[in-house]
Amino acid sequence: MTPQSTTIATESRVESAPHPVLDIVVPVYNEEADLPRCVRRLSEYVAEQLPLSARITIADNASTDDTAAVAERLAAEFDTVRVLHLDRKGRGRALKAAWADSDATVVAYMDVDLSTDLNALLPLVAPLLSGHSDIAIGTRLDSAARVVRGPKRELISRGYNLLLRTSLQARFSDAQCGFKAMRTDIARRLLPLVEDGEWFFDTELLVLAERAGLRIHEVPVDWVDDPDSRVDLADTVRKDLLGVCRLARALATGSLPLDELRRAAGREPLVPGVPRGMVGQLVRFGLIGIASTLAYLVLYLALQPLFGGQAANFLALLVTAIGNTAANRVFTFGVRGRRNAARHQVQGLLIFALGLAITSGALFVLHHWTPRATRELELLVLIFANLAATVSRFVGLRLVFRAPAPEQAVDR
Repeated sequence: MTPQSTTIATESRVESAPHPVLDIVVPVYNEEADLPRCVRRLSEYVAEQLPLSARITIADNASTDDTAAVAERLAAEFDTVRVLHLDRKGRGRALKAAWADSDATVVAYMDVDLSTDLNALLPLVAPLLSGHSDIAIGTRLDSAARVVRGPKRELISRGYNLLLRTSLQARFSDAQCGFKAMRTDIARRLLPLVEDGEWFFDTELLVLAERAGLRIHEVPVDWVDDPDSRVDLADTVRKDLLGVCRLARALATGSLPLDELRRAAGREPLVPGVPRGMVGQLVRFGLIGIASTLAYLVLYLALQPLFGGQAANFLALLVTAIGNTAANRVFTFGVRGRRNAARHQVQGLLIFALGLAITSGALFVLHHWTPRATRELELLVLIFANLAATVSRFVGLRLVFRAPAPEQAVDR
């Protein structure tokens, strides 16, 4: 047994298959009862059904029961099983340590309860071995998946993945299914960027991979909920929400070297600057638009007594337009970092001028036909005028962030 790092305390290696094609990691914490059944069933499947060499790695997350001893006995019983003992608890830490240490072509993991039908393992791994995809995940939310679980977990799962779609623009369907695989060369580049060491690990890994342009393959799975699951849902939800906020902030500031990862993985976009699907853009643009409209109305009401209707409209629209462009640049169209930010603001201000013309024109027409219009009527007219300006703004911004700048061309 050899010390590996501050995270990995000890390791038992298999010698008969030093370079397997697939390394299946099973992270465990206090699973002395279920571990033998899992490893025996998985070993039998690998030996009889899987047409490639595979190793099973038991990643013991600092268990306090006899899990470590049970794992060592299983490693002695099966020559395709090895054990990693970690001195800190956390599924993410276990996977990061096991995957980074692996010499296999593809690394994978599955939960110890084997809730996912093992017949999905080969479809999960095949696109990674062919080079078509970089990461593969099992999904319980595809229409072809067959899932048995209670309504509470179903609601939480769907709600969480909806949150990821709206807040982080995620396009994968199921972040937390305990059935994933990755090319090892990609894992070594991606894992150093993943901060979380617990349950948010999966989500962070997938979001970063997606933002770096890596290809994620999804496999609908047959999945049966484990009624004896010991996951603390309340604590997990709290940590996941904190993780979403942290990751959103990091993506917004452009502090992660995702461009380097994209180039290293050879997944440069076919056409730089092309934004994501319109439906997601419309949702995010609408939410930002609501916030901008509320800010505009507050500013207008505060400035109108001081400067009059036209000047107050100009100032309120100018301030909110700058904030609106910055927010849409990051969250709606996925453009991050400071590069071309000034140029985008100039283009946004030109679109703002169109919106100003629409709203100012509406006020001019109102005052021409109703010189003594009340402030309430002004607000009503401006609300409808702003709706028209918003439509033109979405179309304009989509054109701005769709057109690739010369300096954004892909270097070959």
